[in-house]
Amino acid sequence: MNKKYNNRLIVFLVGILLVSGVYGKSPKNTSPDSVMQYMKKVADWQWHDIETNGFKFEQKDWTNGAMYVGMAAWAKIANDDIYYQKLIKIGNDNQWQIGKHRHFADDYCIGQLYALLYQKYKNPLYIADFKLLADTLVTLPHTESLLWVNNIHLREWAWCDALFMAPPALGFLTSATGDQKYLDEACKLWWKTSDYLYSKDQHLFFRDSRYFAQKEKNSKSVFWSRGNGWVMGGMVNLLKVMPANHPDRAKFINQFKQMAAAISKLQTADGTWHASLLDPDSYPSKETSGTGFFCYALTWGINQKILSYKKYYPVVEKAWKALSTSVHADGKLGYVQPIGAAPEKVSADNTEVYGVGAFLLAGTELLKLNNAQH
Repeated sequence: MNKKYNNRLIVFLVGILLVSGVYGKSPKNTSPDSVMQYMKKVADWQWHDIETNGFKFEQKDWTNGAMYVGMAAWAKIANDDIYYQKLIKIGNDNQWQIGKHRHFADDYCIGQLYALLYQKYKNPLYIADFKLLADTLVTLPHTESLLWVNNIHLREWAWCDALFMAPPALGFLTSATGDQKYLDEACKLWWKTSDYLYSKDQHLFFRDSRYFAQKEKNSKSVFWSRGNGWVMGGMVNLLKVMPANHPDRAKFINQFKQMAAAISKLQTADGTWHASLLDPDSYPSKETSGTGFFCYALTWGINQKILSYKKYYPVVEKAWKALSTSVHADGKLGYVQPIGAAPEKVSADNTEVYGVGAFLLAGTELLKLNNAQH
């Protein structure tokens, strides 16, 4: 083998290593510029779709509430006032009111947006109605069983999705007002739901009591990907505003680590978590809403030095690649499982606003991580 050929071979191999991310900088798809481009593309497509075709659901609906949290994170990263103005318009259009079922977690998910905008603009109107509701919530006994009967979901956090909708809203209100009682109530009710729905063996959450005895085709328990994504995303949003000396923080961190370890082992070869965590073969396509929330939570854990970079970055890297390659050429995010309460089939054309919210939250944490690494 001559020297000239040797040198070419070395250059070729180093090139492969650089592209694959084994050597040198992060892989191209997770570089800060690439992440920003994907986030802008997805955010802009979603706003364009809403402005062209209207909202698919009521503006105060939980689906949109989840999107707004991601859009607020994107607005801060983009440093472009136009994105904040779109969110303020949502509040103005709805007179800064929460939904009609006032004790229903889904109907005050939008309180997260109101509290975040209040922290930036300090307009008391933004949180006035949500605060009235929260002041009532903290006085209620919350002693009912979480068994899925008698419309319990209108009064208690009886399903795991609620842990994304409600606790962060109350935690953000504590950050906005300085009143600790809202965060403390969020913690108290979190543990009530966790004690009921969290599997201490699997370190995953059942969606609600109807799923305790249900089995997948492979005879394993039904653990829904997005349902557990809701939990991890909600836990991160709550931990973000929880003081380091809060008496419950260590307990939350312990549960976060347990879930992170369990989830990371369940990632499929395509980089996503399929609709059913323990029976991915029955739902063989990619699924981006659960994956988005898992990517967000795990990346946040790495950024906070709670999770090992060496162990969890490869999981995050694969997840973001799967997410970014699920974005259509026009910016539409595909493979988002439709609204439901359990694993369902999904296709490349399926999209929903909450999937976009998860995607943008994941991107914001990945930007922080990659900027810290460069």
